[in-house]
Amino acid sequence: MKKTYDILIIGSGLGGLVSALILAKEGLKVCVLEKNNQYGGNLQTFSRDKLIFDTGVHYLGGLSKGQNLHQFFSYLEIMNDLELHKMDVDGYDKITFGDDEIEYPHAQGYENFVHQLSKYFPNEKENLENYCEEIQRVCNQFPRYNVVGKDHYNEEILHLNTKRFIESITSNTKLQSVLLGSNFLYAGDSENIPFHVHALTVNSYMQSAYKCVKGGSQISKLLIRKLREYGAEVYKHAEVSEFIFNEKNALIAVKTKAGKEYAAKQFISNIEIRSLITLIGEQRLKKSFLNRVLSWEPVSSCFSVYLVLKPQSIPNFNHNIYHYSSENLVWNAYRYDKNSWPETYMLSSTPSTSHPEFAESLTAISYMDFAEVKAWQKTVNTVVEEHERGEQYEKFKQEKAEKMIDALEKKIPNLRQSIKKVYTSSPLSYRDYIGSFEGNMYGYIKSSENPLKTMVSPRTKINNLFLTGQSVNMHGILGCTIGAFNTCAEILGKELVDERLTQMINK
Repeated sequence: MKKTYDILIIGSGLGGLVSALILAKEGLKVCVLEKNNQYGGNLQTFSRDKLIFDTGVHYLGGLSKGQNLHQFFSYLEIMNDLELHKMDVDGYDKITFGDDEIEYPHAQGYENFVHQLSKYFPNEKENLENYCEEIQRVCNQFPRYNVVGKDHYNEEILHLNTKRFIESITSNTKLQSVLLGSNFLYAGDSENIPFHVHALTVNSYMQSAYKCVKGGSQISKLLIRKLREYGAEVYKHAEVSEFIFNEKNALIAVKTKAGKEYAAKQFISNIEIRSLITLIGEQRLKKSFLNRVLSWEPVSSCFSVYLVLKPQSIPNFNHNIYHYSSENLVWNAYRYDKNSWPETYMLSSTPSTSHPEFAESLTAISYMDFAEVKAWQKTVNTVVEEHERGEQYEKFKQEKAEKMIDALEKKIPNLRQSIKKVYTSSPLSYRDYIGSFEGNMYGYIKSSENPLKTMVSPRTKINNLFLTGQSVNMHGILGCTIGAFNTCAEILGKELVDERLTQMINK
């Protein structure tokens, strides 16, 4: 028997799950299909040696009372159940360069942000205040950034360029590098990227920064639990392999690899936009749209090293470290020289459950081009589809892990003696588990020269098919959540979505 739904959502990344829940709360009959063994896209975690590791979500911002993500998550009824741990207020991120001993802090709270950095840059206090003000001004121009209000972009803001903006704030090159230090969060080509991408990414953490206890997958687990409470159906191991259209070019059903059909009145795609184009069929799309999307450049991918530590061997630290071998690297760190890799990395630690003052594991991530793993691109290896990639691949990963540990030892002397086990993931892991094109971390590169080129409406030319997720909206937890509310506003009407959010805020 073929089931019919009001809304069928393909892909269970954050954008898909949030969209599903918003619509299920309105009484619509919703179904979510996921190809993998785990829901949640970038929210997925994995376990090794009985420890939990995050694949994508290393920390969250904007989750204190009254802040935007707190309000969105409250509306989705998951806020009170999230287990969170607040990061260091005086430095949730620390930026370091080469052999410079100083760790430059990014602190929580705008005044505190200025105060902590002014210790290292006493003459820059006013410039730092201007930086914080501008970041807030730009964010406030975005639809739904403040939950309700503004419903269109201010185009002038989209054209602001990060490099020009940072240089206009301060001529101190060290401070410029410190302010850009966490651009790993958008894999920034900071010379070309629009300033709003920088602002939207860092502003949330400046407001408040938290870690998810036991990993980011608790967000997807809570969303799934809520979805089921509202009567939605959620299936994994259900990879959509075909779209079925009627003679009027309306999408009426999808077919999965296992041969099951699911019919619906409306559909939301939360999968990589290139995969979606294949399912729709190029002949159904306008040439101009196709050419535009296929010309987008994916954001860089990455290589991650997960270190399981011997008990009580390394002190825990409640902040992230962003390290660059030199300060001018911040402008385009993803363009690296293979021989001196890793020239940059992000490092975070997880406290031991029994001795929280010590770390039980460390995660280090650096940029990696998909080209480095191209030799194995025809192989797939996930929990659902297990395939060995062979000895050469294992050797490749081991060599990279060794190089990463060498780099980390400069920061943490004698690290090697404290390691119990080493695990890694490459751009292929990200591609296979997240479904992103060439394993990209955050969708596609945005440019201040032509910001509209990579912006796509949640409405497609197929009038009952909508889009959500990081390859069409802003990336990140907040970006995908706002994107999902915008997608649902196209389906339910903006007035209704605003009214629901306003009622919740007034409560």
